[in-house]
Amino acid sequence: MKTLEMGLPTGIEWIDAEDEVLLGEALAAAVAAELEGGLADAERVTLVVSGGSTPLPFLKALSQIRLPWQRVDVVLADERWVAEFDPASNAAQVRRHLIQNQAARATLVPFKQPGDLDAEACAVVESQLQELAWPATAVVLGMGKDGHTASLFADAPQLDTGLDPNTSARVAMMTPPSQDHARMTLTRNVLQSGTTRFLHIRGDDKLRALRHACEDLDNVEAMPVRAFLNAGLRIYWSP
Repeated sequence: MKTLEMGLPTGIEWIDAEDEVLLGEALAAAVAAELEGGLADAERVTLVVSGGSTPLPFLKALSQIRLPWQRVDVVLADERWVAEFDPASNAAQVRRHLIQNQAARATLVPFKQPGDLDAEACAVVESQLQELAWPATAVVLGMGKDGHTASLFADAPQLDTGLDPNTSARVAMMTPPSQDHARMTLTRNVLQSGTTRFLHIRGDDKLRALRHACEDLDNVEAMPVRAFLNAGLRIYWSP
């Protein structure tokens, strides 16, 4: 699949593989190279990863790569407001599949706090994130068939806050009616500012959604992933 066939904007790199395992290995190698480069220039680096089923082969492959993981802080692109023992927890998934093997000494910075998702919870997470190295050395996003990425959903009442290019906030709460749980997400500014940005997708349905997103890039509110379809992005896809 060529970039021109997809109608992608200029400056986006397209990488595909025959299956999800090979793609995960290729993406893991690329992310590890970015982390290694970042660690050559800084004492600590930040890696942003996404939840869901698509990233699992990538997370497993990345966990096997030898790096000074004790100097890497791992941050979620978003999190459902559920306990970490809940199957829907992105933090639990990342602990099971990434914070293992060679990467066991990496530091995961979870979002979930006791109690409800509210302004106070956001303030606590903001304070934690303030201590990390920004911009993130690598940001790995996913995409839903509806065009959401992280927890930037088109039907979330707080979407404008999450997409605001002028906000200094690193996180925002999202309560999209289409979803079962309230969520906390990194904001557009944080995700877009990553030194290297990746979009990891799988399947023909995601391919169709991406093609649709490219047809009207200015309508970000309808498909928030459009905010990130710009020069410098690397898209990794497999059937």
